[in-house]
Parts: sequence; C-alpha cells; structure tokens
Amino acid sequence: MTYQLYRNTTLGNTLQETLDEFISCNQISSPLALKVLLQFDKTINDALSKKVRTRLNFKAGHLKTYRFCDNVWTFVLKDVEFREGSEVVKADKVKIVACDGGPNSKAAGN
Repeated sequence: MTYQLYRNTTLGNTLQETLDEFISCNQISSPLALKVLLQFDKTINDALSKKVRTRLNFKAGHLKTYRFCDNVWTFVLKDVEFREGSEVVKADKVKIVACDGGPNSKAAGN
C-alpha cells in the first residue's frame, strides 16, 4: 500500500475527474481506473522521495496540536517562519503531515 495524500492535490483531483469522465463514457472500466490511481500513488510518492532534494528550515511560535497514528505524524503549527537561504516566508497556521516514505516502510512496500 502507498500513501494517497497526493490525490487531494490539483494534479490528483484532475486525474480523478478525468478517470470518472472516462468511466461515465464507457471508455475505461472502474477496475482500470483504480489501477491508474494506485500507480499514481506509487509514482508520486517514489518521485518525491527520490527526486526532491530541497531543504528548508522553519521555526514555529507555537505547536497547537500533534498526533501519531498508523505511522503518520500530523502537526498543526502557529506563527511559522520558513527559511531557505536568505528567503523568508511567514504563515499564521501550517499543517504538516509526515509519513515514512522510505523503501523499508510498510506503506511504500508495494
């Protein structure tokens, strides 16, 4: 199983809408659409873990909530400042969802 977090992105939503349209026009079957979505999940997780190397630092004024469930950390931070080199971006509230994306993780095993 791979994480399905990226289905809620613009790219993921557009893919799902397109697949739904193909199904309604009888151009593809529902099982094929599901296979496409599962491949999307696997590919996007793999690409992000291997190809994105940008690092940045952040500092939060307050950790509002945190949760650890099913090997997924969720943090809600307030008054956050992100830094990359000399560039600074500030946000009032940030939600971070962190999943184990390594090759030995249970979720990335497929």
